[in-house]
Amino acid sequence: MKRLFALLVLAAATVSAHPGVGIVIDSRGNIFYTDLNHVWRIAADGNRSIAVPNVHAHELCTDAKDNLYGEHLWYNGERLDTWGSRVWRRSADGRVVDIVPAHAGFNDYSFVRDATGNSYVAAHEQKEIRKRTPDGHTITIARGHFRDIRWMTVSPDGIVYFVDTADLIRVTPEGRVATVAKNLSDPSVFLPWVGARHRLMGLWLDTKGNVYVADYGGGNVKRVDRAGGVSIVARSPYPWSPTGGVFDRAGNLWLLEYAPTNAARARRVPLTRPSATLSPLRGARAVERRPSPRTRGEGARRADEGFTAPPARTSGPASSGR
Repeated sequence: MKRLFALLVLAAATVSAHPGVGIVIDSRGNIFYTDLNHVWRIAADGNRSIAVPNVHAHELCTDAKDNLYGEHLWYNGERLDTWGSRVWRRSADGRVVDIVPAHAGFNDYSFVRDATGNSYVAAHEQKEIRKRTPDGHTITIARGHFRDIRWMTVSPDGIVYFVDTADLIRVTPEGRVATVAKNLSDPSVFLPWVGARHRLMGLWLDTKGNVYVADYGGGNVKRVDRAGGVSIVARSPYPWSPTGGVFDRAGNLWLLEYAPTNAARARRVPLTRPSATLSPLRGARAVERRPSPRTRGEGARRADEGFTAPPARTSGPASSGR
């Protein structure tokens, strides 16, 4: 109880940027993830090293040539109350160069890309989803009564998924908009420091087209199938909570997790047997919380082993998720 109280007090006192969602894999099996201080690499043999030092990055992406992309954000202090940013690229041989020079304000660069190189962004004020083609053209593919467009992902063939408040929205390449699942956030009383806008964090896909949602406010990962059925497939041990994920070449799930101190880690976890499957559009508030037998005992201890980075630096107000 004393440990829990101390964590709650520490979390309430911590003023920092919201966690990162960036965890990706390249064609050689390297896992890259952000801890808001550096971008780390976990090689296929398990060795861990800093891939890009001293960058405050929330999102990452890779391309077909194994280039890694991210940004660096910084706060200029309370007196100025302004932000600066730049976008960098790390090539497969480890060289890092800026592709968007340092400038005032935030970037409108997108780290959400399909297999043909199109990138996708949200125009929040216009309540639009836009596609940018490799030749520089910008096309509005969807417009709707969206409330708060948050994190986004896209399938290789251009199906866009994004979080709108606590709902999962799908936009087809033809511009058809549908709500896939509603009320996906399942906030835990043990994670009171998670604000409403950050309860749902990163999205990612598997090869079957299922969407995975990091329920940062609930400490679990939800899988949403194409029909809108929702199930919990992974949980993070307290005080960790998931913010992003990726599947490796063997089909293993790697989770990016953050603690209330802003410490970050990446760990490989087994998918549990779904503890509940919900009807489409029913949400996930009534999901049973008992762990699957596959997460107990020795297997659970192995699954909890991960690569932990030190707490991130604090740096003023947080930017909103894309």
